[in-house]
Parts: sequence; C-alpha cells; structure tokens
Amino acid sequence: MFLLKYLLTSFAVANAFMSTPSQKTLTPSRTFGSQIEQRISQVRKHATRASTSLAMKYTLVLVRHGESTWNKANLFTGWADVPLSEKGVEEATAGGKLLAEEGFTFDVAYTSTLKRAIKTLWIILEEMDLMYIPIVNTWRLNERHYGALQGLNKQETVDKYGKEQVLIWRRSYDIPPPELEKDNEHYPGKDPRYADVAEEDLPLAESLKLTEDRFMVDWEKTLVPEIKSGKKILIAAHGNTLRALVKHLDGISEDDITGLNIPTGIPLVYELDEDLQPIPHSDAIAPLSGRYLGNQEEVKARIGAVVAQTK
Repeated sequence: MFLLKYLLTSFAVANAFMSTPSQKTLTPSRTFGSQIEQRISQVRKHATRASTSLAMKYTLVLVRHGESTWNKANLFTGWADVPLSEKGVEEATAGGKLLAEEGFTFDVAYTSTLKRAIKTLWIILEEMDLMYIPIVNTWRLNERHYGALQGLNKQETVDKYGKEQVLIWRRSYDIPPPELEKDNEHYPGKDPRYADVAEEDLPLAESLKLTEDRFMVDWEKTLVPEIKSGKKILIAAHGNTLRALVKHLDGISEDDITGLNIPTGIPLVYELDEDLQPIPHSDAIAPLSGRYLGNQEEVKARIGAVVAQTK
C-alpha cells in the first residue's frame, strides 16, 4: 500500500510539471502504465541495494598451530601430544600480532585437546588482549590420526616404503595409513583426556575423509549455530582438520584437497554470507576464498615449506 501511494504521488507531481502548453499530451512511451513500471523498477533496484548492504556477514578465522617439535624433526605427529618449537612460538606470536593490527576481535575460540594447538591459541589471545574469552576444547578438532606411522620420520618412511606409498598414506582422501595396535603407547584409549569418548569413536588410523567426518559433527551441531548467532569465532587447530573445513566451505573436490597445504601460524580469514557461503576475497590464494593475513609472498613460501616435508 505504501509503495502504491508513493508511486501515485510521484506520478501526480510529475504530471503537474508536464502540463505546460507544450507538454499537454503524453507520448505513448510516457503513459501512466509505463511510468508506474519505471517507478517500480527504480524502487526494486533501491530495495535490492539496501538488502545487499544490510545482509548478514559473518567472520571466521582459522589458524594452524605453529611449528611443533615433531614438525621440526619431520616426524608423523597425529594425536601425539607434543609442544611447540621455539619457531612455533614465534609463528603464533606473529599471527596474534597480525590479527591485533588489523583490528580483529572474537567472542569465543575453539581448539583441540592437543597442546600445540592450545598453546598457539593462548599466545594469539594474549597478543590480542583477549585471554578472557571462552575457549572450547574438543577432540573432534584433533589432528588426523596417523595410526602406526605416528612417531616415524617422514623421510625415513619414504626411504623404506617408497614415495608413492607414503604419498598415498599422507595425501589420499580416503585411504588411511596402517592402523595402530591397541597396546601401542599412542593408542588414545590409554589417555585420560579421552575418557568420555566412546571407544568406537577413538581412531586407530584416519584418512582425511574420516577426519572430516568426525569434525563435521561439531561443525554442524555447534559451530554453525554459534556463527549464525553472530559470534565472531577463532579456530586454532591442525593441518588436516582445517583442510577438512575449507574443503567444506569452498566446495573443494576430493582430488584437489589432497594437494592443498595450510601453513603454520598464519591466520586465514573467511567472510561468510547469511548462508555461510564464503565471500571471495581479492587476495585469496586458489582454491580458497578466504585470505591469509600478512605478506603474500611469505605465505606462499610457508606453504612450500609444508610441501617439502616429504621430498
């Protein structure tokens, strides 16, 4: 009703101005009907622009933990709980400074139950003066479980089994490495932090697909509602859980995700629309839509360093 009154009033004013002797007769292209259609079109365009500018936009920031001592030693880590290296502490500190300098803030943070990710998050929040925000630890954000490969040197494993076989274990989407025996020191059932996790949910080895399946439970049940409530969320986690998440966000294929590497300690920022679809950033490095903060050449060099871990 408001729109109709607005259109009729606008027509009346326009017609009054046109009622001079030289403009007493309207041409066919300026009939009442055509003017109404033009007005409707203008209003719709304005409404579309207004709707777009007011659309909800969510911010989600992902950070892979800084270099760990086992990263430095080139060992398969998985669920082994190892600390950050000195370099890893520096990477986490630099990541926190980047976020602070760009004015980011967060309402809640999520991380795994492994100290390298937890410590990375603590350092970042300290740099941002946000140590008071809630932190949620969940085993579903843990790194992919590397099974019987955990603790082995990556290059020595290549030398023993061949590069092709190790690449299948490391990078295939749905082929897990050899399973861990339950009497192995790395079996998670022996760890009190997983006492509340059903035994059938505790992995003996995981592919990226299995990692994705167990993490997406938390994504759908917990993180999606949190994000849609308007909370700004920071996730400090691991290379494979973050690869699983960006695969979902960016719709990356199973073939392409196997070649994606996420560098340690560099914040990856996603802007999401109201449907939690990524809004592509001009500085994004394909196939991602989010952007890494900091010097882009340094980011690419750090990605290359991850690739070089298995020569």
